[in-house]
Amino acid sequence: MAPLPALLVVEGLWAWYRRNWRATAISSFVQPVLFLLAMGVGFGSQVQPGEATGGLPYVQFLAPALIVTAAVQSAMFESTYAVFSAFKWQKTYVGIVSTPITPAQVLSGQLLWIAAKLAAGSAVFLAVASALGAVTSPAAVLAVPVAVLAGMAFSAPVVAFTATREKPDSFNGLYRFVLIPMTLFTGAFFPLSQLPGWLHPLAWATPAWHGIELARGASFGSLDPLPALGHVAYLAAVVAVGVVLGRRHFHRRLAV
Repeated sequence: MAPLPALLVVEGLWAWYRRNWRATAISSFVQPVLFLLAMGVGFGSQVQPGEATGGLPYVQFLAPALIVTAAVQSAMFESTYAVFSAFKWQKTYVGIVSTPITPAQVLSGQLLWIAAKLAAGSAVFLAVASALGAVTSPAAVLAVPVAVLAGMAFSAPVVAFTATREKPDSFNGLYRFVLIPMTLFTGAFFPLSQLPGWLHPLAWATPAWHGIELARGASFGSLDPLPALGHVAYLAAVVAVGVVLGRRHFHRRLAV
């Protein structure tokens, strides 16, 4: 798969985004920052540092996890309605494959674009969190690539799923029954140990939990090499599965 055609797809998406970035600025950048202010500074002022927060102020405990959950939330929109529109409403992909660019290269370009947006959003979030005093160490910068990897582990399978849809109705179910529980019950706002034991395996299966563990461990200097390797391997495997499924469904949908 030649890289240049995929980069041409990215260039086309960037050209559109430069003219329409205001439409997604709130969800991509402003909303996560407001959430950090509300939960970390507002609600967090009522939470005393203790064993549950590793002895840290709540805003510092929360910040690395919010970088990950914000990336996952952003990945949801980029992988559902944006991709569905390119298939069904605007038919952007149909126009692209009328050139020598293949469906697999369209998928690669779309995933690269999503990864670039997640990286930009995570970097902005980290900068704001640092300005608010929520960053404890320069190592917190590692939370940015972690957030991108976790976001892509969610994005790639969802992009493959979106490629099979003729209507966007099922996206509401993804938001309600996958994204929201994955945001709330994977250790971002309180330790996973405070949940019933039968819920733990469900959390362990999510990209968000692995990303949160990596981001917190890297930020606080508490991450051992072997668990870190396991988290990265799991997230990379999920991305790979999503890419394989995505290539199959994009080819089925776009090949002429």
